[in-house]
Amino acid sequence: MGGGRGGIRERVRAFEPAVQLLFVNQFSINLGFYMLMPYLAAHLSGELGLAAWAVGLVLGVRNLSQQGMFLVGGALADRLGYKPMIVAGCALRTAGFGALAFAQTLPVLIAASAATGLAGALFNPAVRAYVAAEAGTPERRVEAFALFNVFYQTGILLGPLVGLALTGVDFALTCAVAAVLFAVLSVVQVLRLPVRRGETGSDDGSGSGAGRGQWRAVLGNRPFWLFALAMTGSYVLSFQVYLALPLEVERLLGEGTATTVATGALFVVSGLVALLGQLRITDWCRRTWTREQCLVAGLGLMGAAFLPPALGGPGYAGVTALLLCAAALAAANAVLYPFEMDTVVSLARERWVATHYGLYNTVCGIGITAGNLGMGALLDLGESRGVPAVPWLVLAVLGAGCALALRSLGRSGRLTAPVPALGGETA
Repeated sequence: MGGGRGGIRERVRAFEPAVQLLFVNQFSINLGFYMLMPYLAAHLSGELGLAAWAVGLVLGVRNLSQQGMFLVGGALADRLGYKPMIVAGCALRTAGFGALAFAQTLPVLIAASAATGLAGALFNPAVRAYVAAEAGTPERRVEAFALFNVFYQTGILLGPLVGLALTGVDFALTCAVAAVLFAVLSVVQVLRLPVRRGETGSDDGSGSGAGRGQWRAVLGNRPFWLFALAMTGSYVLSFQVYLALPLEVERLLGEGTATTVATGALFVVSGLVALLGQLRITDWCRRTWTREQCLVAGLGLMGAAFLPPALGGPGYAGVTALLLCAAALAAANAVLYPFEMDTVVSLARERWVATHYGLYNTVCGIGITAGNLGMGALLDLGESRGVPAVPWLVLAVLGAGCALALRSLGRSGRLTAPVPALGGETA
């Protein structure tokens, strides 16, 4: 497999203007989202004085509306086109964030939170399917998604910093700035983003017959289901940056400034590894391994990332182990992500791609929820029984198990699919 050359600017310019716009779009989406969402819980419990259960309800509604509607958003993108869903999602998030600036009552907060979640369900599958369609060949798709992840992670890294400055003035100002950002995105995409539809098979994508064909193609795609289930483990593991690692920092250092700084360092390290290493890692992987080998190696590295915390000592020695874990998880994600996104397209046979992405996100979202419940129980068990290494070892075993599952799928030929010929028929 060949590798890309040149700096990030040259690589971005090598793609069509529509793809370049989607790169900037994803950066802006994450910038706006992460400048607001990390501070929403504190605003709800502090300034608005909501009870803990109400805060959990507002945040849970957002997550449920997004995860639960990914499949619908993807299906609509394949039926109506990618651009309408991207524009609609950005416009809906504009309304949701704008409402959060003024919401005072629980029903309004729930409605605004649901709108922000549904917005993500509308534009996320459409954006990824659009990038895949414009990139064209598998080689170009891998390159495009590597660049996509750079912009994606940059937004995650900068968003909380911008939000911290704005929230220091007023949380309503943070909401207003985020809403304006999404409003600008909506207008820019209406004016500049070309209309794009994906391949939907031999029909024209309309009518009840097409609808039945769409669901048969997606829900009956056994190799895709097996891949999605195996990859769910990677999402459970990577999410521990937000769950297990910060909780372990607090266990090691207690409450206070040191804990806040160390927790922030986890995210900074994770973001910097992704930003500085993504293209180099992708280039090396393409030169060295096949796509299947990259997927297996990425999941294996994710599992191995949890060995330092299992072996780490007390205090700052343990925190150092957690920082190593965060860096390794980011590197593993850099290995996985471009090849993972390309594999979804390949297993979809380049038809109904947005629907496949929507279902993929839904499956992985359910896995994250179940994994978080299990990890929370393991952390409590490990602390109460005096065996804090157990949760980390379980995560390491999960990574190894998922890597073996992917290796088995690759050896059986289930990670490849014939590329459809023009007109939607498989060659």
